[in-house]
Amino acid sequence: MTLSTGTDRAFVIVGASLAGAKAAEALREAGHDGPVVLLGEEHERPYERPPLSKGYLLGSTEREKIYVHPPQWYADHDVTLRLGTAVTAVDPDSHTVTLADDGRIGYAKLLLATGSSPRRLPVPGGELPGVHYLRRVEDSERLKQALRPGARIAVIGAGWIGLETAAAARAAGAEVTVLESAELPLLRVLGREVAEVFAGLHRDHGVDLRFGVQVESLTGGPAGVTGVLLGDGGTVAADAVIVGIGITPNTALAEAAGLEIDNGVRTDERLRTSDPDIHAAGDVANAFHPLLGRHLRVEHWANALNQPQTAARAMLGQDAVYDRVPYFFSDQYDLGMEYTGYVEPGGYDRVVFRGDVAGREFIAFWLSGGRVLAGMNVNVWDVTDPIRELVRSGRPVDPAALADPARPLAEL
Repeated sequence: MTLSTGTDRAFVIVGASLAGAKAAEALREAGHDGPVVLLGEEHERPYERPPLSKGYLLGSTEREKIYVHPPQWYADHDVTLRLGTAVTAVDPDSHTVTLADDGRIGYAKLLLATGSSPRRLPVPGGELPGVHYLRRVEDSERLKQALRPGARIAVIGAGWIGLETAAAARAAGAEVTVLESAELPLLRVLGREVAEVFAGLHRDHGVDLRFGVQVESLTGGPAGVTGVLLGDGGTVAADAVIVGIGITPNTALAEAAGLEIDNGVRTDERLRTSDPDIHAAGDVANAFHPLLGRHLRVEHWANALNQPQTAARAMLGQDAVYDRVPYFFSDQYDLGMEYTGYVEPGGYDRVVFRGDVAGREFIAFWLSGGRVLAGMNVNVWDVTDPIRELVRSGRPVDPAALADPARPLAEL
């Protein structure tokens, strides 16, 4: 069955995520008055994911606050929202998408906002009850039940998800052990200088950090996981295990449709794929970034929030380029941070600090050849705009002036 939507004008969005919902909103704001169809595999209307490892997991954010739009918004804006609807194929030749129930929907333009999925732990016991992967709202709710006073929680992976859930577990009174194969948390993302700050933060809050370890298997049985067996023969007892070892872009639909794939769905700066009538946005898009001069796939909230505006305008034939400086944030215990810019692992030659690093109230700048590639403000606020301008300008900056709190960033 083919859904009749005036398919000569229908704009179809696959993925009822933050990116998908914001794309539908942007299409209406940009003047598209034809049919808009938003398809989501989940049964929840579009919601934001950062609260799942932050406020919602901690119990400080109400469920209704995580949703992108109120329930009535979709009807009010004439957006056809179909939840619990999996898309199984995209046919660029016939301009149709096929649904799991064998229904078909025609499109004039298509946006892929299919997001990403957590990498599974490839060891025996990785799918035991009590092993948690955090991606969907129901994952957060299950994990919340496991975070109780005295519970023994093992966190595998010291990336952002691992550290944020470790902080939530400690806030709930659980005993937490973090297992990481690298020497420090967030080492590839932040480099040694700033990674040490996060190691100290978690140690100060009672987390048992173990670096340079390998996970051999998870122990337990039908009743649930009981521990983690390490490569050196040691074991870590656990009532629950949280796995945060990265995510993988959901590219299967795009790949089967013959689109160019390269660490995600490869797009130009207009978020257009190798098919001119198909765009991609959010976690799944490996987009050319004109400011950085390279393709970049960003797995953070700000991209899912902002890329859809460019994609929507480009789908409508308007002049639009996505060149926003990458941005993300994290909250752990009493530490809040914002990171603006982009640095490849090992792609800097100097880190400059401004402020009190020991007191965790500072700004860190990553430099290469005197140019600011990125800045991270920790418990220092209202500085992202000047940091962004330093990154965008590409001009050399005096490191001494950068480190001097008396020198306003906007004047450098």
